[in-house]
Amino acid sequence: MFMALFGFGISTAGHLEIAGCDAADLAREFGTPLHVLDEDRLRANCRAYTGIMAQSYGTGRVLFASKACCIVATCQIAHQEGLGVDVASGGEIYTARRAGVPASEMYFHGNNKTPHEIEDALRIGVGRFIVDNDYELDLLEALTGRLGVQAHIQLRLTPGIEPHTHQAIRTGGVDSKFGFGILDGAAYRAVERARKMPGVHLRGLHAHIGSQIFDLEPFRQSAAALLDFAARIRDEFDVTVEELNLGGGLAIRYLRTDETPSIRDYIGSLTQTVNAKLGEHRLSPPTLFVEPGRSIVGDAGVTLYTVGAVKVIPGVRTYVSVDGGMFENPRPALYGARYEAAIATRPDAKAAQPVAVAGRCCESGDVLIWEAHLPEVKPGDLLATFSTGAYTYSMASNYNRFPRPAVVLAGRGHARTIVERETYDDLVRKDVAL
Repeated sequence: MFMALFGFGISTAGHLEIAGCDAADLAREFGTPLHVLDEDRLRANCRAYTGIMAQSYGTGRVLFASKACCIVATCQIAHQEGLGVDVASGGEIYTARRAGVPASEMYFHGNNKTPHEIEDALRIGVGRFIVDNDYELDLLEALTGRLGVQAHIQLRLTPGIEPHTHQAIRTGGVDSKFGFGILDGAAYRAVERARKMPGVHLRGLHAHIGSQIFDLEPFRQSAAALLDFAARIRDEFDVTVEELNLGGGLAIRYLRTDETPSIRDYIGSLTQTVNAKLGEHRLSPPTLFVEPGRSIVGDAGVTLYTVGAVKVIPGVRTYVSVDGGMFENPRPALYGARYEAAIATRPDAKAAQPVAVAGRCCESGDVLIWEAHLPEVKPGDLLATFSTGAYTYSMASNYNRFPRPAVVLAGRGHARTIVERETYDDLVRKDVAL
């Protein structure tokens, strides 16, 4: 039952099975810690978004928010499945290009794009700049003039909506480093300026209110706020909003108790609100964009660890230490992210008392799960954590000089490496001795 909640099965050997691959076999072949991505599920999530968008709205685009897991293989899969790619740095642009994604299919985000990044993006013909502030408009004005090119932009707006999620991943409120505020008039002034810039084509509006959001109402409120604003700038400036980008943020299941909206419910909720507002304001239907990241790659990921030390503090807690930690998954340490775990070689065994799954970094806060419901654990056991496809490898570091783990892609009973495990030589490759 527990495995079914997360969409994974049991192999003929009685082990956790990921996309037809026995977890124990994966650990033996590729080592641990190991990030495993289920290719079939990743592709199915992409197809769910594109298919439901086409059914619900028609003129829509789905963009993969690559920051969730920006590696060549995930960008390739997104592109193969008909998605554009949301990028937030020169490095993400470079990765997407290595994956074969045309520059015209890239949508460039970021609250502090550098002049060098913007110039490079203009030279290769990045599809859209999601403009975040006046400084970026200054840079675009100067660089488009010097290069003799035009930038196609969407203005990122903050509609003043704060969904119920962790403060670190709220992005649409009044107090945010992102975007032009609607409530304080900054968005209005940005439109007034952008429409007069000769090197800029204002294509549309964008808002992203946060991440890991369970309640669909804030998404509806954000869509409504953008369309109310679109009607205002049509009436006052004769500006037509050709593109409406509603960002991403749909929650996924991390805990067995999580009840998450389906992709169908999410897209349906957005399109219903959009269509109602279009009718209310007599607006022409824009191309509708969404930018899922976590809800494409998150639940496709499983991380495998080997258990080492087991420390029992009578009457207090049992610490089960694994060979990973905050260097390969910083989310629990950064903002209290919670996960479920199982012993991969006996996933259906009855749980004993809760234990803390500790990482191996020299930080007391390096605990991946404070209360994991596991059977009796011993050194050498293979432990799996679920829904680790998003914001794990992409946020990994070399803290304590730990090499970052390998990433493998599993599908239809076969697995292949898509990111090689780092070596000690990799760790010192850029060091310069005195």
